[in-house]
Amino acid sequence: MSHEVRDFETQVLQRSREIPVLVDFWAPWCGPCRTLGPVLERLAAQAGGRWELVKINTEEHQDLAAGFNIASIPAVKLFVNGKVADEFVGALPEREIRRFLEKALPSPSADQLAEAKRLLEEGANGAAVQFLEPIVADEPGNSEARLLLAQSLLGTEPERIAALLSPLGPESDLSEKADALRSLARLSQLAKNPSALPEANVRDRYLAGAAAVGSGNFGAALEAFIGVLERNRQYENGGAKEACKAIFQLLGMRHPLVERHFRAFSSALHS
Repeated sequence: MSHEVRDFETQVLQRSREIPVLVDFWAPWCGPCRTLGPVLERLAAQAGGRWELVKINTEEHQDLAAGFNIASIPAVKLFVNGKVADEFVGALPEREIRRFLEKALPSPSADQLAEAKRLLEEGANGAAVQFLEPIVADEPGNSEARLLLAQSLLGTEPERIAALLSPLGPESDLSEKADALRSLARLSQLAKNPSALPEANVRDRYLAGAAAVGSGNFGAALEAFIGVLERNRQYENGGAKEACKAIFQLLGMRHPLVERHFRAFSSALHS
């Protein structure tokens, strides 16, 4: 399939109002361009119609290159709604290009995603799942939707979370949050299988924290796990410490719940 530009106005500016268009400014004499071009073409073939690729030979279209101030090639620009939304220069590795696209491409389900976030914040996990399942099915590369769906399933189907998050490896910008959810999923499963936990005076409190994780009540979970830390830091191989860290990681250090509980966590950890 040829991606070469024929009509910039139609193929890029007008088309980008319907679907994002990735434009590759290149030249035949440019070695890095010859490396990058096949990678972009392969990713475009795998995009499932989420975005399109247009290639511009700067030797043949010097006016376009000058109009977009192309000083070094390969230069790649993502057009959305007729304007450059993001860009990069140089022959990036495929992994980095995937990360660029993951961050730069607008989701066609942005409104549904925003509604799912709102529902999660209100504790309406079941309703959030109804929004998120179709997004993940239609956009399997939408890492944010996968992450939110995993969080929504903590209380009902924690056993699904590992597979759901499998595409979010170390190279993903969301890898830390994905790791946090994997840890929290284990706790949610433990809450349904209390016999797996060793007997101790903190066992019930630990179970209460695990149950609170499953219900999405992270404030109650932090209180319970910090209570465990204050009495027995080694219980379940230091599981209370890891649970608190996972919640902090998922919510972010500026979240009000984290700000409220972090000092108590640190004090319990080092007392």
